[in-house]
Amino acid sequence: MNSDPARGGSYDWRLRLGMLLPSSNPVAEPELTRVLPAGVSLLTTRLKLAGSTQEDLLGMTAGVEQATALLADAGVDQLVFNCTAVSTFDPAMGEALRKRMETVAGRPATSTADAIVAAFETLGRRRIALITPYVDAVVEREVAFLEHYGLEVVCRVGLGLAEGKAMSAVEPGEWYRRTMDKAGCGADLYFLSCTAIRVFDIINALERDLGVPVLTSNQAMIWSCLRQAGLKDRIPELGTLLS
Repeated sequence: MNSDPARGGSYDWRLRLGMLLPSSNPVAEPELTRVLPAGVSLLTTRLKLAGSTQEDLLGMTAGVEQATALLADAGVDQLVFNCTAVSTFDPAMGEALRKRMETVAGRPATSTADAIVAAFETLGRRRIALITPYVDAVVEREVAFLEHYGLEVVCRVGLGLAEGKAMSAVEPGEWYRRTMDKAGCGADLYFLSCTAIRVFDIINALERDLGVPVLTSNQAMIWSCLRQAGLKDRIPELGTLLS
């Protein structure tokens, strides 16, 4: 938590969060800023990612140090690499990204992958329905990532979309229907995975109609960052995790 008295009257007197985001993602900033608690702000720097090949995904990580340094110039308190497909590329990626950011900025850092794992542990659920916009290769890597942490993916959905603008164009109602299509598959948690999909408005409806918790990438990320900073705000519109 920030204790700088010079920031007592600013927008971010509690937390100034710096986010590294894929260049083609038009969703995460408006989705997250809409629900930020009072005294918390979000500053963003983009890294090039406009595809889903292995080269595209790993290429996003090349600029981490430069992007981190730019956010450090703005005096952020905490950093997050917010891309699910990249940070879950393999089980080592989240830790590697975190260390690279912390080395440059001298500030705490995390990734979407770290947040997802922490959220699963907090919710205590192990049988996962994975709902994604991704191409098959990305879905398979994410399944392997989840299984590495002892989770069982009992059903999965991938829409075969390769970049953020196409992912963001899918209506929330379509995500609701795709998720409800997997009702009864034996999952005890439904994970809508991707920081570029518009799903905040359907979390509570899905939890009501499925009867189990619903996790999303941006929801897990903001929960993790707030808790890491010692902030215990509840955001009831974001479901069980933040209620």
